[in-house]
Amino acid sequence: QLQLVESGGGLVQPGGSLTLSCTASGFTLDYYVIAWFRQAPGKEREGVLCISKRGGRIVYADSVKGRFTMSRDSAKNTVYLQMSDLKPEDTAPDYCAADSSAGWPSCMMRRQYGHWGQGTQVTVSS
Repeated sequence: QLQLVESGGGLVQPGGSLTLSCTASGFTLDYYVIAWFRQAPGKEREGVLCISKRGGRIVYADSVKGRFTMSRDSAKNTVYLQMSDLKPEDTAPDYCAADSSAGWPSCMMRRQYGHWGQGTQVTVSS
């Protein structure tokens, strides 16, 4: 069974940092484009950033450039979302998604992804 599991969400103060993890079972993440999405209350699920197969390239949403980045750990079959300088508007459940056929650089289009995690909540508040 192919599965993605996110972890690492929590409550953080504005300006703080948080790292989310997305671990796969049943398939090898190196062969997949991976993206992080988030869905604030009352809004559409939006792409935040995505990483190419084997991790050579990253595409960022304008809202997170300079603050967020992604990395892969092939040995752990895990992708990380490193977030810094967090703002209250970053509050949302965050989801990782994977697909071996996702386009590039149009990798933040939600409909391209066939595998999704259950989400982990990020709350930025003082």
